[in-house]
Amino acid sequence: MNQLNKTKVNWLENTLKFGVFLLPFSADFGATALGIVLVGLWRQKYKKIISNPINRGWGLLFIWLITTSLFAVYSRYSWEGLGNFLPSFLMIASFPFFFQDFLQLYQLAWWFVLTSIPVCFLGFMQLLFGWQTPLFLHSFGLKMTAYGHPDGRMSSLLMYANTLAFFLVVAFTLSIGLWILHYRRRSLQKDSWINWQLSILTVGILFNGIGLILTNSRSAWGLALLGLIAFAIYLRWYWIIATVLLIIFLVAWAAWIPVYQDVMRQVVPSYFWARLTDEMYDDRYVTALRTTQWGVAWDMMLQRPLWGWGLRNFTPVYQEKMNVWMGHPHNLFLMLLAEIGAIGTLLFSGLVGTILAKVVILMAKIKKNIQNIFAYSEEYFLLLFTYLLAFVLCIIFNLLDVSIFDLRVNLIGWLLLSALAGIANYQSLSRDHINEITFKK
Repeated sequence: MNQLNKTKVNWLENTLKFGVFLLPFSADFGATALGIVLVGLWRQKYKKIISNPINRGWGLLFIWLITTSLFAVYSRYSWEGLGNFLPSFLMIASFPFFFQDFLQLYQLAWWFVLTSIPVCFLGFMQLLFGWQTPLFLHSFGLKMTAYGHPDGRMSSLLMYANTLAFFLVVAFTLSIGLWILHYRRRSLQKDSWINWQLSILTVGILFNGIGLILTNSRSAWGLALLGLIAFAIYLRWYWIIATVLLIIFLVAWAAWIPVYQDVMRQVVPSYFWARLTDEMYDDRYVTALRTTQWGVAWDMMLQRPLWGWGLRNFTPVYQEKMNVWMGHPHNLFLMLLAEIGAIGTLLFSGLVGTILAKVVILMAKIKKNIQNIFAYSEEYFLLLFTYLLAFVLCIIFNLLDVSIFDLRVNLIGWLLLSALAGIANYQSLSRDHINEITFKK
């Protein structure tokens, strides 16, 4: 019976990996694979899932969303909006059971990196040669527009530049973390396979970095630089910090500092400073500015601070006030405050914060044990640091955008949080357990 259960778990794990690989290419196929995993997990581990205290918190939050929908100003929008959250809550309640040791984190990171390389390649071909998917593939969720969407900005198969930027920020961060891990291994082990892994990861870093530049997403540029600084602090490579800060200063000088600005604009490519100053897209109306959207969302929160207006109610309110359709206010937390009120937003933030706090506590324990004889403690810490950084960058991304409305990047964010939750909930730091887990090549 134990062997049968193990076979079922392995089958679900393989389906999960397959879904992660398919997700950036096709939301339909990728989400279907992850949906099969979700159903299988709930069937196998229903009692354990509902007995987990933090999962009761997610259940309470969903009850709150239903309650706010009952009292929503535009109730139809709110009931439709529940579909953006229910699958995610079911996922964060069950998927952590997959990530009970660091081997699963290691493998998931590799799947993200390996998937990102062909996604970037297709994006390069999209911009250079106008590659696009045939019409018959659109019905399967595979859609790539010639020369990007918006025009001139790389979007690859994720259909929109900012959506691709979110995915590449995650893949870029994970590829750097894995590269550091294997670089350290090479100094301890003379193995040609490690050199091959480093070569693949180097390609992943280069492809993802160039891809991030070509998405022309200002927030993604900033997040990538922030990620580099975080890794440099971790490694104590202060020359990288100095280099990144110098680049930021020079671009900011060309964009906004009037002293010798003409000279700096000859040095710094206009691709960067013109994007920061919006001179590249100088036809934007006031209603398209984030500050305008944030102001409307804040006013909505002030009018109904506890209950909110209801999920997805920002769109009709904004259309009434500004006579322009806008899907969201480009800030997740302002959107939640406006739509589900302060109580729901605090509950949501508290649940996510609890998971992250557990991860930080676990990292502190691992850091303490690094000085002992425990094998792989440094690699455990690095993997957790990488995942935590990737998810924090996702949170920051959502301060300037909202990722939950695209199924693919929404699922990617919840996958990262599920991985962190699984390790935080189920990882033991006993001497026997730490020494028995190794990373497979």
